[in-house]
Amino acid sequence: MRVSRVQAEVNRQSVINVASQLFRQHGFDGIGLKDLMAGAGLTQGAFYKQFASKNDLAVHASARAMQASLERWSDAASGNPEHPLAAVVAFYLSKGHRDELQDGCPIVALSADAARQGPEVKASFEKGIGDLLELVQSWMTPHDDLEARARAMAAMSTMVGAVLLSRSVNDPIMADQFLQAAADSIMAVSERAPEAVAKS
Repeated sequence: MRVSRVQAEVNRQSVINVASQLFRQHGFDGIGLKDLMAGAGLTQGAFYKQFASKNDLAVHASARAMQASLERWSDAASGNPEHPLAAVVAFYLSKGHRDELQDGCPIVALSADAARQGPEVKASFEKGIGDLLELVQSWMTPHDDLEARARAMAAMSTMVGAVLLSRSVNDPIMADQFLQAAADSIMAVSERAPEAVAKS
């Protein structure tokens, strides 16, 4: 049966959404096309009608995951407009976010993989990282100077590294300490921050 253009686009978006989750869970090379398509309820035969290659899908899935992260950061910040950075730090460095593999931060889950991919995938990561960095910089005081940019970069690097390290150890106490130490460090240098971020 011939699939309509509308249904084909629905199917394409479904594959991108599922791939953005499954790539975060398994890595770009840790899951094949058959399982990616099955996750979207489709057969592998339909893949090449929608995407030029697995790399093409990785580009779109990376962009989708980055956009989802930007929305989650924005939502967290809007919940505490007086201290948006503190709100995002509390969300990002929480045990709940640490344990979210499919829906968690794509920078943590896929940066090492992205470094081994082609320029198109790297461009998706660069755009997404740039958008998040701009958001963090807007919460620094003043937000339009080089020092604010450097502090935003340091804050993002600390957050990503803490979640990565927290995920990589067996000891639950050490895992939680990485998160809390990072939160404390970021808030100590933020001029807009409250005195402390509540432990998650």
